Amino acid sequence: MVLVGIIGKPNVGKSTFYKSLTLADVLIANYPFATIKPNRGVGHVSIPCVDREFGVQCMPRHGWCDHGTRFIPVEVIDVAGLVPGASEGKGLGNAFLDDLRQADVLIHVIDASGRTDEKGEPTEAYDPLNDIHWLEDELDAWWLGILNRQWERLVKTVHAAQRKPEEELARALSGVGVTREHVKPLLPDTPLHAWTEEEKKHFIRQLRRKAKPMLIAANKADLASDGMIQRLQREAGIPVIPTSAEAELALREATRKGLIHYTPGKNDFTIIDETKLTRAQRDALTYIREKVLKRYGSTGVQEALNTAVFQLAGMIAVYPGGTHKLEDSEGRVLPDVFLLSQGSTALDFARRIHEDLAKGFIRAINVKTKQPVGKDYVLQHRDVIEIIARA
Repeated sequence: MVLVGIIGKPNVGKSTFYKSLTLADVLIANYPFATIKPNRGVGHVSIPCVDREFGVQCMPRHGWCDHGTRFIPVEVIDVAGLVPGASEGKGLGNAFLDDLRQADVLIHVIDASGRTDEKGEPTEAYDPLNDIHWLEDELDAWWLGILNRQWERLVKTVHAAQRKPEEELARALSGVGVTREHVKPLLPDTPLHAWTEEEKKHFIRQLRRKAKPMLIAANKADLASDGMIQRLQREAGIPVIPTSAEAELALREATRKGLIHYTPGKNDFTIIDETKLTRAQRDALTYIREKVLKRYGSTGVQEALNTAVFQLAGMIAVYPGGTHKLEDSEGRVLPDVFLLSQGSTALDFARRIHEDLAKGFIRAINVKTKQPVGKDYVLQHRDVIEIIARA
């Protein structure tokens, strides 16, 4: 399962962002280190479901489908709030950073309203762009520290044993998810033994952005000016999505209680029974509709998760199915959908379903086109694939 890391300093709405995705019970408090141990839970990315293309109603085994929108589970980790200097042990230090080692992609939650300072304490007129820069600096310092601790041995190994530098660099940074494929395109012509500290820093930043891509959730966007959101999008250097985690959490909770119907990621909601709402609830829903949904088109939370998984982590969704039967042995229609890396093949898909299917692979069929395809067929987002294999 894809692992999405939610990261940021205290008091920016990070735990609210996490709870709005997972509806998990977490500590949400207005002070640094409200989250001490990382919370792990399940969120859901969304895609237009293929069921309507086949004129059927899907019956998901995992996740759910809401009026043609399929929700697919991904793992989410909410890491305790960072402060400047964490890579040097300040705050709770490297313990936080270590929690992010296995994350495939990061969402950095910031307070776009500028009402939280660099330590996560309430203030006014703070520049949220600072948070983007210092967090990238902290992550770079962390990665550089890992590299520097092995640098002399690494250089000697490459020089004396004539090993490929991309292989040794990938090995040195494998603990943070770096692979040879990440390293090779970024290697400069300069031999390792001649790298300056600045060259190492430049290499590390480019490598981190490639191996651990990140986007900015510009949270509390309803309290931020349009000019600030536009400035963040213009100057951040990585994708920025305006979000309101509080609005998303309120809408999901109201839906769970049967007060409204809301599909995460949509630009509106429907009140089920006006008489069941208190005056405060009606006012809150009006505020969300006017100040968040109409202003930004959504709360941004679902968009941030989708963008992180599909665009930055490079995943696609693929359904198993049959040309003559979309149901499984228990009669569930299109019960499963899998997330795979872009570039995955029909054989990769067979292996993902079950190793025996890959071992006995004969051919695959694109269920939408009813055309047979070989094991090297490159899967497309929202494909429906039937695997034909020897028993």
